[in-house]
Amino acid sequence: MSYSEKYSKLREESLKLEVSKDFFSDYNNTIIDDIDLVITKRESSETLAESFLWAEAKKGKRDILESFIQLILTIGKAKTFEEYMPPKYLGAFDAEQFAFIEYHKIMHIFSQNDFNWKVTPSNHKTKEFKQLLEICKQTLEGNSLVFRYDSDSNELKKFIKNSFSSGHTSKITVGKNNFVRIFQKWNDKVKDTIAIPDGWENFTKEEHIMPRDFFLADLISEDNKSLKENLTVVLQTTKYRLNNGKSGFWNIAEVYFNDDQKAHKNFWSIYERPPKEEYWDYIISRNDLLVPSNIREIEGSYFTPKIWVEKSQQYLADVLGEDWQDEYYIWDCCAGTGNLLSDLVNGRNIFASTLIQSDVNIMKDTIGKGLNLFENHIFQFDFLNDDFVPQSKGGKLPDALYDIINDPEERKKLIVYINPPYAEGDARTGKGRSGVAISKIRSKYGAEMGYAKRELFIQFMFRINKELHNCILGQFSKLKALCAPKFIPIRQTFQAKLKRIFLVPADTFDNVKGEFPIAFHIWNTGEKEPFTEIEADVFDSDGTELPPVTLINYDGNKFINDWTLTFIELDKEREKRESIANIIGVGNDFQNQTTVVIENPNKPWNHKYQWQITKNNVLQSCIYLAVRHCIPATWLNDREQFLYPIDDWKEDLEFQSNCLIFTLFHGQNRISTEHGLKINNWIPFTEEQTGCRKAFKSHFMSDFLAGKFQKEEEKQGSLDIFKKKEPVPSKIVFSEESKAVYDAGLEIWKYYHSQKNANPDASLYDIRKH
Repeated sequence: MSYSEKYSKLREESLKLEVSKDFFSDYNNTIIDDIDLVITKRESSETLAESFLWAEAKKGKRDILESFIQLILTIGKAKTFEEYMPPKYLGAFDAEQFAFIEYHKIMHIFSQNDFNWKVTPSNHKTKEFKQLLEICKQTLEGNSLVFRYDSDSNELKKFIKNSFSSGHTSKITVGKNNFVRIFQKWNDKVKDTIAIPDGWENFTKEEHIMPRDFFLADLISEDNKSLKENLTVVLQTTKYRLNNGKSGFWNIAEVYFNDDQKAHKNFWSIYERPPKEEYWDYIISRNDLLVPSNIREIEGSYFTPKIWVEKSQQYLADVLGEDWQDEYYIWDCCAGTGNLLSDLVNGRNIFASTLIQSDVNIMKDTIGKGLNLFENHIFQFDFLNDDFVPQSKGGKLPDALYDIINDPEERKKLIVYINPPYAEGDARTGKGRSGVAISKIRSKYGAEMGYAKRELFIQFMFRINKELHNCILGQFSKLKALCAPKFIPIRQTFQAKLKRIFLVPADTFDNVKGEFPIAFHIWNTGEKEPFTEIEADVFDSDGTELPPVTLINYDGNKFINDWTLTFIELDKEREKRESIANIIGVGNDFQNQTTVVIENPNKPWNHKYQWQITKNNVLQSCIYLAVRHCIPATWLNDREQFLYPIDDWKEDLEFQSNCLIFTLFHGQNRISTEHGLKINNWIPFTEEQTGCRKAFKSHFMSDFLAGKFQKEEEKQGSLDIFKKKEPVPSKIVFSEESKAVYDAGLEIWKYYHSQKNANPDASLYDIRKH
């Protein structure tokens, strides 16, 4: 039987096993993320450094190009190349053929900042799949090696033997897509052998020189000597030189190794350096990726994708006029490596400052390579702590910028153009995340900022408005200053005209994982106007314009959690009331949607918006959960608030029944007999309806639906929660939709109770798990 005959009858998993056995038996077949086939050196104990092949498998006969595209999407979505060392080859195979392409031929594809990698790779109908196919088709067709199993099996085996040798991994090439992973390994094996006085933490805090600076000195070097003299740290064979001549706090200019450089030599015997020169500028400019992700999150500094840089500059032109770059001065006071200023043309009018001296060095090095600035307009400056003092008087500000700041008329032509850090610290102490919120500006204006002083971007806004008043502020930030209820003091004290705004998904910014909007605001601080509302433009992750949304502040409004206080059992007798569930209602917005849940009763009370559901508030509690969950949370509505309801709901019996049925059958109703619950009061059916052969311990919910509960309470005169005419109908009035859901739920219960050993008191949560 030929290979193709054997393979044609196999499912995908079996095909992978058989192909691996027939052609890759001398190698190790392992698993990385969702990649179908990963081939490594058999005796290797370090898979990351020994991958030869990552391949996509398809049963039957399939389009090899489409299989390659699915593999590329799979790798790009998971960013596998950051966690694992990329292989020499990518592959795609089906029941008839196996195709290879060298990884470096397509590695540039993964560098696209404006591409949406979050689509499902297996869906070949998405616009992203088609876009990638169009981009890669010529490269794949012109560079792929294709072997048919039946006619080319000997050639295929010879190709594998010759190409999958350990020789190619004796020196691993460093490029755009693996330098982060190599830094992580360097961080583990080399960093602690560098003799930093008094440890890295204090050194980094005082000098703003990080491990990444030493890694870059190593990486961009030849014969153990750095090739770029203007790096913050320079490697000089057996030692490092700090490129500021002498480090001010520690009073040192050179750093040595504490192990005679053994770990350093061993590490760089594995990796090829320097990288191709065409990658140097990219690697240096993206040195932000060489800060551990937890530190990046603490600092709150995120690289602005080029698509949003261009969009923000377009909006500035729309508001200020096409000649804005000539008519205004521009200062990015938290510039990082300067990507927000890329492609601006009038260097005479542009200033860039940043906290980290190594970033200053990088910006100066990229002048003329996409960054059009004068060298003396780039400077180290801590915007939240340093004073506005000109360099001619011993300060840090270029004299030209100082003159603009101190001239009221010139200051009107100043644009502060920033993507400030989004980190926050504890509202009371400012310590929170490693003290990030502690600053002179916080101390100076904290009373006016109130709770919001914990946010670094608010501190930037406040100083700009107070001390650079009349300037234009073009700022990327979250929407808290506009919408968050706790930020009312900011809206009362930050008086400026919001001219334009657009929203984009936060996760399009590198290393931002949350689903919420980031906005670009254009404020005129010379026009005093409290923010009330604005229509915002909206763009999807690929730049597609979506329908606009109206943003409003919620000042003066009462929220849905205020409404819960009208029916939560808060009196001294609550301990005696029989609880049927515990409900949690954290926050009033969509970002807290997943925390709204019904659980087993009598859980400890952690805050005032967690309560026990009793017979007196069951309907209102169900309305609360249904309202909080009936609209899906998205990145766009993340900060929108649920408000206090109008009273119309009290007379709307259909609305009440919809909410009740919604809650009974919703996944956030997590009542479960598996967690010590003795009585399940949430079964909406009777034994007769479900065919259960054993008696339920409770008929509370089926009686409630039938109206029996209200009739009994009326007789006893104990329906205290409804003294203000709060409604509980004599019988629940089903809408057409709620009746359909109820009937479908009944079929689930009937099926469950037809099984052996069914638990008569099982909840929907238990049944779904079963």
